[in-house]
Amino acid sequence: MVYSFRGGIHPGTHADPGYKSATNTKPIEKLALPDEVILPVSMHIGAPAKPIVSVGDTVDLGQPIAEAGGFVSAPVHATVSGKVKAIEPRLHPNGSKVLSIVITNDGEDRPHESVHPYDFASMSNEERIECIRSAGIVGHGGATFPTHVKIQSGIGKCDTVIINAAECEPYITSDHRLLLERPEETIGGLKMLADLMGVQNAIIAIEENKADTFPKIEQLIADDPRLHLYPLKCKYPQGAEKQLINACTGREVPSGKLPADAGCAVFNVDTAGAIYRRFTTGMPVIRRVVTISGSAVAEPKNLEARIGTPIEKLIDACGGFKEAPNKLLAGGPMMGNAQFSLDAPVVKGTNAFLAFAGDEDKRVKDPQCIRCGKCINACPMHLLPIYMNVYGKQEDLDNAVDCGMMDCIECGSCAYVCPARIPLVAQFRLTKGKIQAKRMAERAKAEAEKKKAEAEAAAKAENK
Repeated sequence: MVYSFRGGIHPGTHADPGYKSATNTKPIEKLALPDEVILPVSMHIGAPAKPIVSVGDTVDLGQPIAEAGGFVSAPVHATVSGKVKAIEPRLHPNGSKVLSIVITNDGEDRPHESVHPYDFASMSNEERIECIRSAGIVGHGGATFPTHVKIQSGIGKCDTVIINAAECEPYITSDHRLLLERPEETIGGLKMLADLMGVQNAIIAIEENKADTFPKIEQLIADDPRLHLYPLKCKYPQGAEKQLINACTGREVPSGKLPADAGCAVFNVDTAGAIYRRFTTGMPVIRRVVTISGSAVAEPKNLEARIGTPIEKLIDACGGFKEAPNKLLAGGPMMGNAQFSLDAPVVKGTNAFLAFAGDEDKRVKDPQCIRCGKCINACPMHLLPIYMNVYGKQEDLDNAVDCGMMDCIECGSCAYVCPARIPLVAQFRLTKGKIQAKRMAERAKAEAEKKKAEAEAAAKAENK
């Protein structure tokens, strides 16, 4: 049986589905260590981490250098040994400048004393979760939600754990190569997650275009009846959490709710691998496997890079650009962030960096909707992008919400199929920001009115 969902699109060509042929047969290469690493204190959803080192301090590989800034947060660790050169705002792949800890590499790769294996089997669940939290593990699929929070909030609510190995976005092949070259890490992490969350159903879901990974995966899961391999139909966005859950279980995640509300917890291939590495080696999150591809790249590759490595170093390792790029993306072509510089570093959520040239820029000056309805058929969330776009432009926020604006997962399927080339996702992101700003203003107003009423009531009581 092949699993899928309704809606979605099929990017690529018949000869090259998903545009992955440039790197899907390229083994992972370890990138030479950079002279310095730039480590933003915000590489996750939630509160930024707080630096606990100072300029001039000597640090070791794997040493905590910033502590979590709250429950939904994650610590940051040194990804090389060396000396703290600066703590200052530096360019982040999200396009802004973020407080970052800059470390000059001494070339010794000297491990910190805290890096040692942990005996997973003998630890309590509380100890295991703390071990994951202290490792700074977050979602490596792009969302970067702190993993310990997802586990903690899902225990008792979830009966199914799913490893998201769809990797459906065009060009990206880093997870594919990890499953081919280091499958024991992902499957080892899946077994640990099943134990942690107390489930009897643990799925690794892989698109059929990665069938070369199936034999080894089947061998590794054969001795555990809880573990199952689910082949997925090749379709985008098969790897979106809600679509993946629906494809694998038939369940729907309610609007405004989380996967745990549908009894599922979803983790990325390398998130599971990071959990396995944490317990077997003691090493926190210090590296990412990144796909470097696109028509402007001289020699596309899959590179294992230390977090904090400037993107420019990865491009250099691929022979630089064979022609000047007209678009740079951190992430995939559907959901990635456009870049204006190669100075931004690899962060925990970086799975790809793409550079395009030539005539691939298909933007038009004044796009006009022709009411063809292709966006509606493509939408995996069953929304109405036509009307969402109209209401967004008119700043009719109430009707935009009624059309499901806040349920949009920004996958880009609608923009991909639009023959008028309307930048729908850009409009939706703008409208979402306005909706959130309006809600914050309304909450602030309500809070102010409440405080005012309480103050007036207290004054009246005093006067009596």
